[in-house]
Amino acid sequence: MTDQLQAATTPVTARPPAAAVPLKPVALTTLIFGAFLPMLSFFVINVALPAIGSDLRATSGELQLVVGSYGIAVATLLVVGGRLGDTFGRKRLFLIGLIGFTVTSLICAIAPTIGVLLVARVVQGAAGAAVTPQVLATITSLLTGQHRARAMAMYGVAGGAAAAFGQILGGVLVEANVFDLGWRAVFLVNVPVGILGVAAAIRLIPETKAAKAQRVDLVGAALLALTLVMLLLPLTEGRPLGWPLWTWLCLAATIPAVVLLGVHQHRAERSGAAPLIPPTVLRLKAMRIGLLLAVAFFTTFGGFMMFVFALATQGEARMSPLEGGLSLLPMAVGFLITSIYGPRLQVRYGAGLIVRGWIIQGVGYAVLAAVALTLWPDVSPLKLAVPMLIAGFGSGLVMVPLMGVVLSQVPPAQAGLGSGILLTSQQTCLALGAATVGTAYLALAGTSWDQGGALAAVALAITAISLLMTPVTHQLRTSGKGA
Repeated sequence: MTDQLQAATTPVTARPPAAAVPLKPVALTTLIFGAFLPMLSFFVINVALPAIGSDLRATSGELQLVVGSYGIAVATLLVVGGRLGDTFGRKRLFLIGLIGFTVTSLICAIAPTIGVLLVARVVQGAAGAAVTPQVLATITSLLTGQHRARAMAMYGVAGGAAAAFGQILGGVLVEANVFDLGWRAVFLVNVPVGILGVAAAIRLIPETKAAKAQRVDLVGAALLALTLVMLLLPLTEGRPLGWPLWTWLCLAATIPAVVLLGVHQHRAERSGAAPLIPPTVLRLKAMRIGLLLAVAFFTTFGGFMMFVFALATQGEARMSPLEGGLSLLPMAVGFLITSIYGPRLQVRYGAGLIVRGWIIQGVGYAVLAAVALTLWPDVSPLKLAVPMLIAGFGSGLVMVPLMGVVLSQVPPAQAGLGSGILLTSQQTCLALGAATVGTAYLALAGTSWDQGGALAAVALAITAISLLMTPVTHQLRTSGKGA
């Protein structure tokens, strides 16, 4: 997520910049750290999935839901959380979200069954959706100029750091098995950190509200959640259950659910309300292209990085959780580098930076496929380092500038709504990636392809998608003229 969320969550600030309450460095650090925890939780979990499956006797579909349920909760409630903060106070929502995230982390850590873990992950995602918008909205309402730009850059680097070090932290915690906690330490570590964050936020963060808050589209959020659940459940549970009738009925029901969501959004917009997904914004050419790019990137990225790679490396390749995390480190480091330098490169290259990113990403995944086909299962973090670094660098060049480039071609009055749509699609596709890409991988891994061949097939598919997206991105360069 990027600084563009601020426009989606802060349509009007409570006071002009000249009268803004100063945001001290220690308060800014507390805000950024509060947002870092939900981001870290998304990335730290993947290397623990095999251990969770073994301990709780979870099926592959249930493991997909451990990732997907969290992402869908964030996706459907992100903009809602921002608007609640505008109305009731951003510090208040930040504290409620952070407390909820801490408590649900504890529940995840002590979960006796996979069912309890899944419910806790949904609530944890909802809590994360309450925290993140308040961070960006508070920064926007209290800081201006270079101070705001520096704070937004810190937020971007925090996201890159979460991706970079989440993998290693997860592997270390599972492998160390301190007090025989195993995978549970991945969640338990959030508890003391969250408590410290709450204590600091109470003392340091000033309260802000919007002068005129928009009504929350709870019906739209509920319809979006219903649609995603009806799509996610059969895609994750259908294959291990042999595709019973209810899975096909759910998939079929997504069509009328999408239609109902669209009708509600049109009616809400015509009545002067603030719909979750404004139809007028979707009519902009730049937004349509941006959404296509976002779906292609975040679905494949979420499926590969958050699910497929962990199962493959800790399966036939017999890597430990720590080795699995180390294998992902080069990819995450490449992403971290682009998080730091991407904004400068975006100013120089614009959409051309995204084109370069697709090509570099495609090369990285193609090399990864070659390594998997020739060396599998005799792979190690060192043998995977080069393709993972290339893929990570390319992924960062796509993701970091994507929203900024798209929104620069959207009329300023609609940029805030557009950012909300893009961020909702980002979280949605990260969740659905585990279901769609993960299901395809599991289906192939259960055949003569085995896990190495399935990993190579997924990598080559991402290469093909990356190359197909380059001409689409070229259209983005000139779409602002015809939007």
